[in-house]
Amino acid sequence: MNTTLTIKIEKGLRDDAKKIAAAVGVPLTTVVSGMLRQFVRDKEITFSVYPVPKPEKIAEWEKISNDMDKHPEKYKVYNHVEDVITALKLEK
Repeated sequence: MNTTLTIKIEKGLRDDAKKIAAAVGVPLTTVVSGMLRQFVRDKEITFSVYPVPKPEKIAEWEKISNDMDKHPEKYKVYNHVEDVITALKLEK
């Protein structure tokens, strides 16, 4: 027997989820039901298995990487983790 579950979420989140579900070829109800089944079965919640950096962060990292390639003299190279700990003054 099926029942109706009413939840409050942001409209944009719902719309985005519906679009993605449709692109995958399933209704959003199937996605939510599957997630609830997994939650009940595993008794745990997984929010993200593969975090994806925002495009702005990737651009920032690429800028830093390019600068490091062009000007390696500006950056310290460490060969041992102990040296990094010392440089950051993290020793106990």
